[in-house]
Amino acid sequence: MAAMATSASGYGGTRNWTFLTNHGHVLLAIARNPTARLRDVADEVGVTERAAQAIVADLEAGGYLVRTRVGRRNEYTLNPTGRFRHPAEADREVGALLALFTEEPAPDAS
Repeated sequence: MAAMATSASGYGGTRNWTFLTNHGHVLLAIARNPTARLRDVADEVGVTERAAQAIVADLEAGGYLVRTRVGRRNEYTLNPTGRFRHPAEADREVGALLALFTEEPAPDAS
């Protein structure tokens, strides 16, 4: 997992923060690997497996993904037409975020 950004808190300490929530990180981890075990998703995001389970349940209830049992594993199908939940971004689909973070980077033109 990459290091988090830190900033002075104004109270003599520093705070760790990221631009995306754990829900966003879990959604992106699943987008990158739709058959990933939740244990692996949790490790990638830096949360407990129980927290990853709760986040997946939230995302499923919100219509952002569908969980399908395949043998002993789960497979996830994402809904890229789901809208962001915050009013400032509610006119945008999460598919744009998924595309931004899951597309392969263009090769260098050197």
